[in-house]
Amino acid sequence: MTILVGPPCDQGVAHSCAPRRDLAGRRREVLAATILGSSLAFTDGAVVNVALPGLQSALGASAAVVQWVMNAYLLMLGALVLVGGAAADRFGRKRIFIAGIALFAMASLACAAAPTAPLLVAARALQGIGAALLTPASLALLGAAFSEAERPRAFSIWAGAGALTTALGPLLGGWLVDTVGWRAIFLINLPIAALAIFIVRAVPESGDDEAPALDVPGAVSAALALGALTYGLTLATETGWTRWTCAWIVSAAVLFAGFLLIERRSDTPMLPLGLFRSRAFATLNGMTFLVYFALGGTLFLLPFELIRFEGYTATQAGAALLPFALVMGVFSSAAARLASRIGDRVQLAAGPLIAGAGIAWLGVADIVGSFWTVRLPPLLVMAIGMTLTVGPLTAAVMNAVVVRHAGLASGVNNAVARVAGLIAVAAMALTVAMVESTGVGPAPDILAAMDRDAFHRGFEVAMIVAAACAALGGAWIGIALTPASQAIKTQE
Repeated sequence: MTILVGPPCDQGVAHSCAPRRDLAGRRREVLAATILGSSLAFTDGAVVNVALPGLQSALGASAAVVQWVMNAYLLMLGALVLVGGAAADRFGRKRIFIAGIALFAMASLACAAAPTAPLLVAARALQGIGAALLTPASLALLGAAFSEAERPRAFSIWAGAGALTTALGPLLGGWLVDTVGWRAIFLINLPIAALAIFIVRAVPESGDDEAPALDVPGAVSAALALGALTYGLTLATETGWTRWTCAWIVSAAVLFAGFLLIERRSDTPMLPLGLFRSRAFATLNGMTFLVYFALGGTLFLLPFELIRFEGYTATQAGAALLPFALVMGVFSSAAARLASRIGDRVQLAAGPLIAGAGIAWLGVADIVGSFWTVRLPPLLVMAIGMTLTVGPLTAAVMNAVVVRHAGLASGVNNAVARVAGLIAVAAMALTVAMVESTGVGPAPDILAAMDRDAFHRGFEVAMIVAAACAALGGAWIGIALTPASQAIKTQE
């Protein structure tokens, strides 16, 4: 949920810029539409996480295919969200926002109708493209409608309301899986998409007449690099560290180096490397990767633990995630007010440490016992930590740099978060497999091959790794994000 830097300013180098007057008069519509649009992406991820075990059984899919149901979506979102931001600047934020929602809705229909797992993966990739368009465009609209002083509260409301709209998603999705079937979970996107488009029609168009051309070579090379890395990690889960697995990982590194070279030489890069000259921006994005890696890995594995090995139904697993979303939704505004009093640096250091403690607790908790005593307390601790982190992190990233292209700049941080989630899905499954490799060995369906105790041992190690990543993110902020570094902003 961390995504954003500011909208374009008349002078291009000002430290802040006033909201457009025509958009400022439509703040309520902008806020409502962007909340609904963003909730499509957030709800979809949470619902699919809960549905994965049932979906795997219904389609007879292997663990690798199940990972790609998540990864196809995250791959396209992570690789193309920067292009989506640039497209929002170049062709109009409202226009790209509507196009993204429409594509997401059509892809959701395709997911619901998919007869085989490969076609479902393809439809999920289309959903990712839609999300890559609508997400940065929605937040660029927010940035254009609110002034710099108003943005922290606006972003906190957006994050909190988004959490509330997605809170019922896993619960509703789990109920649909149990009573109707997994295909129904994709149909809940349709009314949300229709309402968002209806509301945003009243919002004036905004964009940048001088926005650069789209960076197609950069987008292709980024997608290939991330795809190679994800496939290599997924292959390692099935076959171990063979020559082919290592070849895919090495090719990913080469493709990523090529991507950086393309961006360095491009006149219109989708990832302006000059942004990272701001120490604050680089530090905040490093923290974003670590925190969202931890969160993505936790929310991917936890439903498997609950449904496959603790006897939860999909509805119960969805309900188990409800307190996490509710805490974030209810207390996000309070977290923003707290950050204004104690400083975002202190809060951004403390939040990931608290979230990491909750994740570690999830891993070491005894699997025998009721939800209220075993799972709820660590989930609440994790929710408190993420609540302290999300809103202030969004505002801090936005204020860390001076950028003329709101959609492009907002996409950078969003891409970091999505790529972190993409890698986490593959890496956490690989971690579970490696822990039990001596007993189970690489298998096409490592999750099904494990018994309850074996999986929980792997789950425990994976949660410790995730917790360490979150804690490292908080420590990094505490050390590297100094008041002096926050005061220096890149002019690019």
